[in-house]
Amino acid sequence: MLYYLLIPLREYFIFFNIFRYITVRTALAGITALLFTLIFGSLMIRLLKKYQIGEEIRPDVPQTHTGKRGTPSMGGILIMGCTIIPTLLWGDLRNTYIWLAMATMACFGLLGFWDDYLKIKKKKNSGLIIRRKLLLQVILSGIIGLVLIYLGSRGEFNLHLGVPFFKKWGSYLGWFYLPWIMFILVGSSNAVNLADGLDGLAIGLTFISASAFTALTYTAGNALWSEYLNIVLVPQAAELTIFTGAMSGACLGFLWFNCHPAQIFMGDVGALSLGGALGTIAILIKQEFLLFMVAGVFILEALSVLLQVGYFKLTGGKRIFKMAPLHHHFELIGWSEEKIVVRFWIAAIIFALFSLTTLKLR
Repeated sequence: MLYYLLIPLREYFIFFNIFRYITVRTALAGITALLFTLIFGSLMIRLLKKYQIGEEIRPDVPQTHTGKRGTPSMGGILIMGCTIIPTLLWGDLRNTYIWLAMATMACFGLLGFWDDYLKIKKKKNSGLIIRRKLLLQVILSGIIGLVLIYLGSRGEFNLHLGVPFFKKWGSYLGWFYLPWIMFILVGSSNAVNLADGLDGLAIGLTFISASAFTALTYTAGNALWSEYLNIVLVPQAAELTIFTGAMSGACLGFLWFNCHPAQIFMGDVGALSLGGALGTIAILIKQEFLLFMVAGVFILEALSVLLQVGYFKLTGGKRIFKMAPLHHHFELIGWSEEKIVVRFWIAAIIFALFSLTTLKLR
């Protein structure tokens, strides 16, 4: 909205010309999101405490987590608001992709909100039935996939699949893109949700991933950079940089309150919305495979659960890890919560940097 107010003023004051540049608006969106989160974070914590909206702890987690019971939850509402509002302020709202990213975040956030609401209502750490929750994720992902295929039929979305390390090769998927989109969105939203188990872990990892995608969306939407790096040019992706910049700022601001000892948790409303948004961005800029590298720690967390459950069933009760997801395993072998979080962040930075190096290896 501010974009439309400030750009016309360049006819009178040359200074306002800087708001044409995506880099400037991305920085402003990130700063705005950060400030909004810091300003309204304390207020939200007080409101959540007033209405006794607190975290319920699962019985199958390490005993050290019992002290977290009652910590204000559903902080993902703050993250969503502080991502979407700065995007509306600084983004070019004629861009279809930016609306699709915000809609995905909102839809997955609403699903997470419903799940969190049921947990609070029951006073248990079990909201939606797992199968029902997964089914709803699949339906949401399918709707988003159909929208993208429709955009593809109009020439507004590329239905070719981009593959890392290959300069030109990419297969046309057409309708077969639908199950791939559903897999990416369901997988990414659940991966973030599984990593949300320690103070500051999931939000720190998301900040790192969103920061990497800020660079990726900018290069994908810039003709010179995309040609130099031999990646698919997606002109509409340029405005997504505003969204990813705002998401980075909101995550960084939320980390102020979520670091150990956490004053607030994001809840499913935060985890599902952030995971869905990351997956959507990867699809829109044709970098789905890079999502597996950018979000490498999230993937390891999800794989640890799949391996644990599969091995447990195959062997009749044996385990690979002391507990899954992976961060709980390290808790049980004696690592402190702060050590696990910081080391996982370091691993995430390495994954993100590696993903960026692949751009020139094509």
